[in-house]
Parts: sequence; C-alpha cells; structure tokens
Amino acid sequence: RGLLMESGGGSVQAGGSLRLACSANVASIYTYSFMGWFRQAPGKEREGVASINIYHGNPYYSDSVKGRFTISRDIAEKMVYLQIDSLQPDDTAMYYCAASGRLEEPLNPEKYTQWGQGTQVTVSS
Repeated sequence: RGLLMESGGGSVQAGGSLRLACSANVASIYTYSFMGWFRQAPGKEREGVASINIYHGNPYYSDSVKGRFTISRDIAEKMVYLQIDSLQPDDTAMYYCAASGRLEEPLNPEKYTQWGQGTQVTVSS
C-alpha cells in the first residue's frame, strides 16, 4: 500500500455530486505542506484542480472548478476530501491525490512527490 489512497469515485449524471477522500498513511499529515487533487482525462495532461495548505487550511482552486469543488482536510484522521458539486461531463477523469513538502505552486503537479493510485470519476450527460 502506498502512502496515499483515494476513494469515492464513481459514475454519476450531470448535475450530481461526489465526495472524494484521500487517506494518508503517515504519522501526521503535517509531514506535508500541501495536499492536492489532480485529474487526468484520456489524451490530456494532468491538471491541478484543488490544493490545500496543510498548516493553514487555505484552499487553492483552478478556474475551471472554482465554485463547484471544495477541498478540506481532517488533521486528526489524516484525510483530505474533495467535494464535487454540479458535475459536468468535462469533469470525467481519473482523480489523483498528491502530497508535497514544498510551499510553492500548489496546483503544479510537478511540485508533488507522493501520489495515490487514483479514483475514476465518470459523468454522463
């Protein structure tokens, strides 16, 4: 088992909601500076959609998901969540949880060193 594990993906109709969860198999998620959610659709590059500063809880969102996605963390449970509302077919992708010890570029996947295996989100119209 890797350090990060995602759950909560599935198939939903447009307009629906999902809550993705990422568990961190570490002594404390303060090990990381940022944890984030990234997605990759077939034939497309991996993109950062949401990230959270573990220390302060400040969230960061890509313009494409702002207002529909909400990232949160639970320090005690060592979990990071992504609430996805008003799902659209363009949201269909594999969603990955990732962690970084660096305090810069929270939505840049190149800054993240720990990755989960991903959870599939499929949205039908």
